[in-house]
Amino acid sequence: MNLDIIAQLVQILKDAPDVGATEIRRGLFGTWSSVRVSKAGQGTNAGHIVVTQPSPQSPVPSSRGMGTGEGSAPPVAGPPLLEIKSPMVGTFYSAPEPGAQAYVKVGSRVNVGQVVCIIEAMKIMNEIESEVGGVVKEVCVQNAQPVEFGQVLFRVDPHA
Repeated sequence: MNLDIIAQLVQILKDAPDVGATEIRRGLFGTWSSVRVSKAGQGTNAGHIVVTQPSPQSPVPSSRGMGTGEGSAPPVAGPPLLEIKSPMVGTFYSAPEPGAQAYVKVGSRVNVGQVVCIIEAMKIMNEIESEVGGVVKEVCVQNAQPVEFGQVLFRVDPHA
């Protein structure tokens, strides 16, 4: 992240007194960087701005609706959920063939490297592997639904 982006985030907080925090994430396929700028709540830090930056190799927690459109889930209390996103544009298939069991469903435990779905692109069936481990808490797309690059496919609780 460069300092201009951080300065812009700080300016957003200064210009919008009702906004308590803002965050930006960048990356792809396990190499993520994230900067969160938030106003300190109470006590001696009231009115100050705090900037935190997780390590670049850390998995990305759920954006809780940032950039996911109208169908985004409301924020949930508890630990943040990790997202498995589509690495390409195509058609989502939850099972290896019609009538077969889905690779994963809500409540399934997934491991890093486990196939979670197929995305068909240009008549090629691409097996999508999980980059996170945990329990699937939400399947965000339906079988045979078109998906976009970066669209959230699954939300996973790494602590379950």
